[in-house]
Amino acid sequence: MSKKLVAYFSATGTTAKVAAILSEAANADLFEIAPEVPYTKADLNWMDKKSRSTIEMNDKAFRPAIANKDAGIEDYDVIFLGFPIWWYVAPTIINTFLEQYDFSGKKIVLFATSGGSGFGKTLDELKVSVSSSTELIQGKILNGKQTLKSVAAWVDSLML
Repeated sequence: MSKKLVAYFSATGTTAKVAAILSEAANADLFEIAPEVPYTKADLNWMDKKSRSTIEMNDKAFRPAIANKDAGIEDYDVIFLGFPIWWYVAPTIINTFLEQYDFSGKKIVLFATSGGSGFGKTLDELKVSVSSSTELIQGKILNGKQTLKSVAAWVDSLML
């Protein structure tokens, strides 16, 4: 049986709630990807072209700093990686996280929360941040009222 980690970024708490359920369902440890500078409500105003999140998402090379840098990735075989969908992709802080560790030979299963869109080009945009020996799997959008039972069924279907 492989050792699992649920690593997640949550700007408003929605993804954190789903990550906690997933952690329990998968019998996995939990790690929050926290930005060095927390996002404010104004930072997340996607309608403002000068908001922090809009500026970051318009620059594919931007890498927001992460506050906590010891996820212990070397101890895990499978990493569930969660985030909200921003502009049809993962926030660039997810690239920061992926580029900060060696995921060679590991399996990363993506999960996301979204107000209405799917994964878009997320998988392609994250592949550039990991080695070719990393198995990156587009998982599932986990929205709404997720139950432990429904999330556990999804985890079981992955046959990890």
